[in-house]
Formats: sequence, structure tokens, C-alpha cells
Amino acid sequence: MAEERQAAGRSRPGGRTLLFRFCCAALLVAMDLWTKAAVFAWLTPLEVSGELERTCVCGHQRMHVLGENVNWFSFMLSKNPGAAFGGFSGYPYVLVVGRIAAVLFLIWMLLRTPKGRPWFTAALVLVLGGALGNLYDNLFLIDPNTSHPFGEVRDFIDVYFARWNYHFPTFNVADSGITVGAVLLFLTSFSKDEPAEAPDDAPAEAEQPTEEATAVAQDLLTK
Repeated sequence: MAEERQAAGRSRPGGRTLLFRFCCAALLVAMDLWTKAAVFAWLTPLEVSGELERTCVCGHQRMHVLGENVNWFSFMLSKNPGAAFGGFSGYPYVLVVGRIAAVLFLIWMLLRTPKGRPWFTAALVLVLGGALGNLYDNLFLIDPNTSHPFGEVRDFIDVYFARWNYHFPTFNVADSGITVGAVLLFLTSFSKDEPAEAPDDAPAEAEQPTEEATAVAQDLLTK
């Protein structure tokens, strides 16, 4: 029994590893909040004064940050009361509770994921940081002048394909982290690599998270 407990302890991440993981997630949150605050502070006065040009057929006021001739990428101000593509906007409590549940589940996964799965861990960190960044807007940017019970998520990155007259839904740094992390989660679900330093006879509770847990995480993130 003592040897089994020692093997389980070797396979679980140590304090420094966990600190590094959560610091990376916190860095992504800080980057997301800083960019949203900076862009909204920069463009809001210009939008109010009408100085932002409407450079697409949809009439969006946009700032061409890569130059006037680069029409496909710009910044614009947008607030989303729902999830990706505006989903769940009519169910704010379901959306926010789902995001909180996803954050708690991702934290639990990071605490249990052993060493030796860097891509899987990076995916969890990216999704956690992105989820926290958007959840911050929901919980701390509530507008008392509206009937919406939670704050709207600030988006500003606009990708417009003029040839097809198509706007990709406006997004932010948090959304980028969630998207990249979700792709990595999907790709690593096919991986069968074993955690480093984990012996063959390590107990079941010390093994890497199963594909079923990965599927549950992906389901939570789509809410």
C-alpha cells in the first residue's frame, strides 16, 4: 500500500507545476482584460464622435489597425450577451452557471492531470483562461441601466471577408484561447501517451484523465 501511494504521488503534479499552470491561465486572463479595456477606452470616444469609418457593407464602424488598405482585419466595438455566435443570449442564467461549472471542472482537471501531457495541459490552461476572462465580464460589468442580469462580454477583433461579404463573429483574446484550447483538446483526445514518471502499476486514481472526461469538458464549453 505504501508503494502504491508513493507511485500515485509521483504521477500527480507537484506544487511548482500547479503554480506554473495557474499562473499561465492568469496571464491569459490579464491579457484578455487589458486588451478589452484598452481597445474600448481608445475607440469609444471615436465611435461616439463618428470618427470611425464605416468601411463594410454592414455599416460597422471599424478601425483599420493594419493600415487603410487592409480591410479584412480591424477593431470594432461589440458587446455579446450570449455565448459564441450569440447563442444562449435568451438564457443568461444557464449561460453563466454553465461557464462557472466549466471553470470549476477545468480547475479540477488541471489539479489531476499528471506530468507528461504538455499539449493536453496547455489546452486546459487556454480554455480556463479564456473562460475566466469572459466570466469576468459577466459577473463584474453588469449595467444597471439594462434589464440583463449579467454583464455583456466585450469583443473587438473583427475579421471581414469582403469578397464574400462575410463577417466572422467579433471575438476577443479570451475567445481565441478557448478556440485554440478546444482544438488541442480534440487533437489530444486521440493521444495515448502515458504520463512521465508514472509506473506501469500506478493505481487507477493516479492515471491521466480519461477521454470521457475530455468529452465532458468539451460539452461544458459549448454552453
